Amino acid sequence: MERRDFIKHAGIAGILAAGVAPAAHAQGATIRWRLASSFPKALDTIFGAADVFAKKVNEMSGGKFTISVHAGGEIMPPFGVVDGVQQGTVECAHTAPYYFFGKDETFAMDCAIPFGLNSRQMTAWMYEGNGLKLFREFYAKYNIVNFPMGNTGAQMGGWYRKEIKSLKDIKGLKMRIGGFGGKVLERIGGVPQNIPGGEIYQALEKGTIDAVEWVGPYDDQKLGFYKVAKNYVYPAWWEGGPQLSLYVNSKAYEGLSTEYKAMLECAAGLAHTDMQAKYDAKNPVALKELVGSGVKLQRMPKDVMEAAFKASQELYSELSEKNPAWKKIYADYAAFRKDQHMWFRFAENGFDSFMQAQKL
Repeated sequence: MERRDFIKHAGIAGILAAGVAPAAHAQGATIRWRLASSFPKALDTIFGAADVFAKKVNEMSGGKFTISVHAGGEIMPPFGVVDGVQQGTVECAHTAPYYFFGKDETFAMDCAIPFGLNSRQMTAWMYEGNGLKLFREFYAKYNIVNFPMGNTGAQMGGWYRKEIKSLKDIKGLKMRIGGFGGKVLERIGGVPQNIPGGEIYQALEKGTIDAVEWVGPYDDQKLGFYKVAKNYVYPAWWEGGPQLSLYVNSKAYEGLSTEYKAMLECAAGLAHTDMQAKYDAKNPVALKELVGSGVKLQRMPKDVMEAAFKASQELYSELSEKNPAWKKIYADYAAFRKDQHMWFRFAENGFDSFMQAQKL
């Protein structure tokens, strides 16, 4: 009897050992991933979000999950990261989804579309609305699992060699404009150019382009655009709250333990908040310095805003007719935006408009 009990218990122990040993080994082994960024290292805000993310994953895992971060061009071109993640060349990437609207216009909605959501509204749609759910479905066909990872807040409308007085000044204007906004610029007479961040200054300096937009005062000052063009226009009607994303190869993601998946989610969320905090803290200082150096601030002319708004709504209607993925996500996005602007009209705008009129 004792012998049978021993064999029985030994058998159970063996089964349990066989079941847990591989998992314990997997959890104990060091995981090494590579992250391809679309941005240059010089931009500590937008590129830096990936560093914040990787550092936090390393800390939470006790050094067992390491992610090396590579600037645009180190492993692959800045605009090649979707293909890199999809094909498994790298495990993950950090990028602005609207760079890839050429694959499908729907990518742009995961970042920013003209006259879209501001940064807080975008975060609300992703986490509390249907945004994240809808984009997880969309990205599945690209073998990608996405996470929000950064937002710049509303951006400036760019640097112009000549003053922009009316819509007439947009006609024929060659402008570096990120991603999807160029489709609307083209409709109101401009000539959009899609150029990676690290190559913009040279294009403006050589006169290849007449104007350029990037993010805002802190980054723009670093990139030196004010040395070539003195007219600084606001706001960027095409980027009211552009969101950056972490793209993770779906196979690599599914190979992680539940704990490591949670670490990715938490670290991406931290980097998401950290990026905008940095921009909000650094932009005011940089703006004062730019104005002090002779930069001329100018509000975007009303007729330009109105023409761009009309053109964007026409574009969205056209896309809804021909692109099923766009139609499905935009319907939800637009309904959420409508309610958000109804709400922001009252408490947020009421408080902000009063405070911004005070002498502090």
